[in-house]
Amino acid sequence: MMKIAIIAGSNRKNATSTHLSAYLARLIERNGFQATLFDLHEKPLPFFSPDEYGTTHPEVVALKQTVLDADAVILATPEYHGSLSGALKNALDFLSQDHFGGKPVLSVSSAGGAVGVSSLQQLQAIVRNLHGINAPEWLSIGGAQRRWFETATPDEYEVGHEIGDRIHRVLDHFLALTAQIRKPKA
Repeated sequence: MMKIAIIAGSNRKNATSTHLSAYLARLIERNGFQATLFDLHEKPLPFFSPDEYGTTHPEVVALKQTVLDADAVILATPEYHGSLSGALKNALDFLSQDHFGGKPVLSVSSAGGAVGVSSLQQLQAIVRNLHGINAPEWLSIGGAQRRWFETATPDEYEVGHEIGDRIHRVLDHFLALTAQIRKPKA
């Protein structure tokens, strides 16, 4: 079974980007893939330092293993001041091309405004530098679209038709890309 690692890059309790990540995990599992959600609010990491890159901090070890074991990765972030969250950037600094090399990566954001394009562009640049394969589409929710993810639990989301269709389309393309690139070798 193909494994998808989802890094929810907010250190805020009940972040809409984390709720969206949980929703994506549920949809991924419905599609026959295994999803592992690594929530940076629930599993905070120490500040990255090159001097302690090989840290034995249990959450860092768990993050590294989760991404290493995955066939593909979803990076989800709130957009703060036109950028990805510091928590997600810090987490990514612990990882390397050993974790991302040749793997499809989907970038996802939640923005207070209409969309979070700046954070998505920055995530794609990071993915390229880690030798991951950026999914050709990305996903951003903002404005009124965030309301569906602000208070409900993943089993209770009733997303609107427009955002629901977009989430399913983007995720379907990402899963198809993952299956094509990471298909088991005969």
